[in-house]
Amino acid sequence: KQGFASAQGNLGVMYGEGKGVPQDYKIAVKWYSLAAEQGDATAQVLLGVMYDEGKGVPQNYKTAVKWFRLGAEQGNADAQGSLGAMYALGKGVVKDNVYAYMWGNIAASNGNENGGKLRDLVATQMSPADISAAQKLARECVRKKYKGC
Repeated sequence: KQGFASAQGNLGVMYGEGKGVPQDYKIAVKWYSLAAEQGDATAQVLLGVMYDEGKGVPQNYKTAVKWFRLGAEQGNADAQGSLGAMYALGKGVVKDNVYAYMWGNIAASNGNENGGKLRDLVATQMSPADISAAQKLARECVRKKYKGC
């Protein structure tokens, strides 16, 4: 309640997973939201997951993308991988394998194993020119420190 984002995010995890308290997605969303609005990248990812899956809130892919993007811009590899998955599936954004590959590649380079799997999966559906374009976008995005990608 004192505005400490990390503690708020931890409370969200406790309620979201039912660790030491009864599982309650609505309460988890409340705590994730407080932390996410303060810029906590982990809470932004977890809040994005709640909107993506419709847990504690009505399912809303565009709102999930918003939170994933905010976390991704801070360099959070999980957010980057999740954003790539949204592009791959066309959830909350127009389906775009180039951006799915780009975000998957960036996530993988930041240690997210699923990002590498996503990148490799969408690559099977892309031309060499598209892959080259995605790699160029990824390099530019890293250069811009993930802002405006």
